[in-house]
This record gives sequence, C-alpha cells and structure tokens, in this order.
Amino acid sequence: MRIGVFICWCGSNIKNMVDVEQVAKATEKMPHVVYTQDVQYLCSEVGQSDIGNAIDEHKLDRVVIGACSPRMHEATFQQLMSRKGLNPYYVEIANIREHCSWVHTDKAKATVKAIDLVKKAVAKSYYAVPLHAESLSVNKRALVIGGGIAGIQAALDIADAGYPVDLLEKESSIGGKMAQFDKTFPTLDCSACILTPKMVEAATHENITLHTYSELENVSGYVGNFHVTIRKRATSVDEERCTGCGECVTKCPAKVSNEFDQGHSKRKAIYTLFAQAVPNKPVLDRKSCIYFKTGKCGLCKKICPTDAINYEMEDQLIENDYGAIIVATGFELNEPTHLGEYHYGHHPDVITSLELERMLNASGPTQGKLYRPSNGKAPKRIVFIQCAGSRDRHDGNAYCSKVCCLYTAKHTILLNEKFPDTESYVFYIDVRTAGKNYEEFYERARQMGANYLRGHVSKVEPLGDSENRLLVRGYDGSLGEQTEIEADLVVLATSIEPQEGAKKLAGMLGISSDRNGFYSEAHAKLKPVETQTQGVYLAGVCQGPKDIPEAVSQASGTAAKAIVLFNKGQVKGVPTTAMVDENLCSGCMQCKPVCPYEAISQEMITERVHGNTRQRPVASINRALCQGCGACAGLCRSGAMDIGGFTGRQLLAEVDML
Repeated sequence: MRIGVFICWCGSNIKNMVDVEQVAKATEKMPHVVYTQDVQYLCSEVGQSDIGNAIDEHKLDRVVIGACSPRMHEATFQQLMSRKGLNPYYVEIANIREHCSWVHTDKAKATVKAIDLVKKAVAKSYYAVPLHAESLSVNKRALVIGGGIAGIQAALDIADAGYPVDLLEKESSIGGKMAQFDKTFPTLDCSACILTPKMVEAATHENITLHTYSELENVSGYVGNFHVTIRKRATSVDEERCTGCGECVTKCPAKVSNEFDQGHSKRKAIYTLFAQAVPNKPVLDRKSCIYFKTGKCGLCKKICPTDAINYEMEDQLIENDYGAIIVATGFELNEPTHLGEYHYGHHPDVITSLELERMLNASGPTQGKLYRPSNGKAPKRIVFIQCAGSRDRHDGNAYCSKVCCLYTAKHTILLNEKFPDTESYVFYIDVRTAGKNYEEFYERARQMGANYLRGHVSKVEPLGDSENRLLVRGYDGSLGEQTEIEADLVVLATSIEPQEGAKKLAGMLGISSDRNGFYSEAHAKLKPVETQTQGVYLAGVCQGPKDIPEAVSQASGTAAKAIVLFNKGQVKGVPTTAMVDENLCSGCMQCKPVCPYEAISQEMITERVHGNTRQRPVASINRALCQGCGACAGLCRSGAMDIGGFTGRQLLAEVDML
C-alpha cells in the first residue's frame, strides 16, 4: 500500500486559516504514506497534473486529498484515479475548507483540526476496497408531474428530441397559474396569448400523452427504471364520445364558487376549467352534483347528444415505466386570513393580487371591468400592501416571494392605462427588481403615478361610512410619520408557498425539502435542477419562488438532463451501497422496514452445517435501488450490514486515529 497525501490551498480559502505546509508535513511519517505535497489549486489542470505525476513517479495506489467538500470535486478526483488505472474509490477527501478553515478564526487551532481531519482520512484509506458501479439500462420515456408553463416546456423539449413524455396534471386542464394571469411583466404581453399555443402544441404533439385530472399514486424503482402508478380520477365524462359542445354545462342547475376566478364567479357542477382549457372537455364535480348528492336530476346525461355522461365511471389506475421524472408542481398563494390586521376574509373589498388579476382579465368574472365586491361600484383609490405573509418571521414566511414587487407594479400600470381615474398607493418594505428590464418597469410604474410609501401597514379597518370604505393605517418612511389613507379597495401581495401535498409527493419520490417546504436541489450551484435521487429533476416554483422566464429556463434545463440520460441509454448505479455479510446475517429483516428505497428483500441461502444441508433466510440488497443512506447498517444488531466506502472498519479506524 502506497499512499499520497495532497493538501489544497484553495487560493486563500484554506491557506489563510490553515498552515497547509504543516498539515502536509504532519502526515509524512504515517504508515504507508510515501509522498505529501501542498498545491494552490488541486482541482485545476495543474493540480490534477501534479497528482497524476506523483501517482506515476511514486507508484501510489491510494490518494488522500485535503481540500473542499466532496460534494464539489469528488467526481473530479475519482475520474483522475480512473485515468491512472486505479479504482476511483481509492481516493479519500478530508474536508478542511467547510469543516475547518471557513468555520474558525484561530489559525493555530484550525491547523491542528485540519491535521486531525487529514490523518483520519489516511486511516480510513487503509481499509478502502475497490468498488464498481453497475451499468443500468434506461427506459427512454419521461414523466413530467405538473402541467403549468414549466411542465409544458419540459415536456415539449423532451418530445421534440424524439422521446415519449407523459404529462401529469391534477386539474382538468393544463396551463397552471399562468392561465389565470392577464398580462406578464415586464413586457405586458397577453399571458393567454403566450400560454395557449404551448398548451395546444403539448396536446397535439405525437410524443406527448396528457393525463389530466390525475395524480401520482405510487412510485418505485430507480434512475432509468421508475415504475409509476397514476390515478386518473373519474370525470363522469367519456372523453372519446364528448365533443365539447357545452350543452351539459349550459343546462346544469347546480352552481358553486369558481375557484379559477378566486371565488368571484360561479361555475356549474359539470364544468370546463376555463375557456381555452386543454383538453376542452368538461368534468363532473361529484361533490357539487345534485345527482351524486340526492340521486335526482341527471339532466346532463339526458341532454347529452353523444351519450358521453357516465355516472358509473370509476377511477383508473395507469401503470407505466419511466427513465426520468421531472417535478414541476408549481405553487399556491397563501390565503392571508391569519393576518387579522388586514381584515381579509371579513371585508369583501380586501382582496389578494390574484383576485385583482382575475378582475382585470378580459375572460375573468367581470370581463375586465373593475368594481368593488362590496357594492359593485368602481374604486377610485386602491392601496396595495406588499409582503402580506412574506418576509415575516412572526405571522408568515421568512423568505421573499420574489415576484410580488413586479406584479404589483404591473397592476398599477394596468390600472393607470385602463382606469386612469384611479389612484394607486403601494406600501412596501423595499422594492426588489432583479431581472432584465425589471428596474425600468418599476420606474415606469412610478412615473405613471403610482405612489410608493416605504413602510408597514399596521391595520386596515372599515370606516363605517355610507360607502363602506376602508381606512389603511401605516407608516410613511419618506416623511418619517404615521399616515392614514381612505381606500375603496385594498390589495394584498400574498406569499408564494409550495403546493398542498408537496411533502407527500417528496416522500414518494425520495427527495427532500427545505425548511419552507420547497424541494431541495442536489447542489445549489453545480446541480440546480437535480435532486438527491438520481433521475428526478426539478423545474419551476416547486423548487423556490421564481418568475416565468426563470421557470421556463429551468424547465429546459431539466429536459436537457433527461435527454442526456436517454441518449446514453444506460446509467451507472451508486457503488456505495449496502452490503450483507451472509455469515453474520440472522435474517431478522429488521432492516427492511427502515429502507426508504425498498431495496431490501429476504432470500433463502443454502449452507452445510456439520455435514447437513439446510436453508436459512438472509437479507438481500437490490443494488440498483439502494442509495447507500446507511439506515440499515445503523440498525443491524448482528453487524451484518455495511456500506461500501463507509464500512464499520473504516469508520472505526477514523475514530481510533482521532
């Protein structure tokens, strides 16, 4: 065994807080260490060349790196080992940047700690064993979960590359939140004019299959070979027979609040989500239907000219195999009823930005006319309150929802253009306009007459006058004093939140979420669209607040990842998986229920004991499914479970060295 130790300066990141020369020298006399060197940038071409030359000159068969996190450059060093004919898992990395230099201020103590970390890695390398990744075949079909603009874009990109895609959407039509918008910033072009052609293209593309009014039921398998069960909810309408004539919708007597219009209009129990819906076929809401509640009515079935109404229709379970899964489940807007100081939910003239969006939309509940919900009159003075539920550590979400500043600016511009008699006042903490032409768009809103007041709103309350107006009490930072504004309409810029059920979906897909419930990427900079589960990618707002251009860009990024995977035709599995020592395994199978990837099963082995042949159960690992999380190894009472690259012997060697 011949070990080489290389310590990286990482420019000043490590060098400023750790004496790298001393760290390198401290390992010289360790058993089997035959060469040490400190290098300015080990990840650079020069640094890689230094390691390669040392391997050749000193006949190294193990390499220990003292540098940054393995998440950054472990693959870089593993590829170097492979090029030199060595097993890539004969390299060990001691993280002396994130775990040492970046978190300390005392150079002497940081150096001592760095020496310990590197020595620990050397001790672990004594017991390194060669690991090999298995090649797995790839099913060249993609599943996109979520039919908003991000999901549509991802599906179209993959389909245009020649691969089949299933697009899954829980609503009765694709389109997502963008279908509810009137205009988009900063260009103020028609949202539907951009979105609708994309929707039609997705519906008519030969490589795309739509699964609307459907949800994910179950996911199993691994990258390249995911087995997915989709539940298509019963619509009570035979899509093959239905022509979309709308007779059933016209005659239906049941009316309920229309969620697409944010409750500002009514829809029928049998309905099409919106005028440009794709597919443009109605669905029957059984919770609102008179027939399903009382057994009476049945009018839609009687008048349907194609006999497409089927009350006996049941949910369908559709099973398919996929090579890659793209998650584009979008977002929900927080309903600010918990913010009692704003009177939302108690006064009809306190609305959210999305409610205003629907009012301004020509296809919305008022056909683009603006009125006060309380009395139907046109408002003259409108107050916008920013960050209603965002950037609030006490009663809301601590994060910025990112798009609120711009869509409020958009609303003030549209109001000025369509209803020039209105006055707009905007209470804000600060204005964030990071994006191409966004600052200019905000300035345009101010120039067109929007009054921006930097300060918090403390309370919104009814004036109690004959007009039922509202009094907005706030603070004007520019004047340094309290201010009161009498308003006809108050609009709350509510916070963006993950979709309901996001946590459940994360559990099915084996991906993680951040503290706010948004899905976590594998690496914020190097793998922004990938997740910890190979073959599962993130697109759009499900990963965090973003605008439409960002969501579309990210969607195309995920599509590129899936296309690369399909083009290769195979993928290497994770070699650092669980291993079973059959001689120690008792077959208790306590490891099976704790495995999050369902990679453990029981099998019978044959053995000879005192000349007799017998069979006994042992645990068996499906290496294609296993991701090496270590849950089974931590639980195993007999010590039969180990993780490749992190065996009990290796970990104890590290502890003994410390």
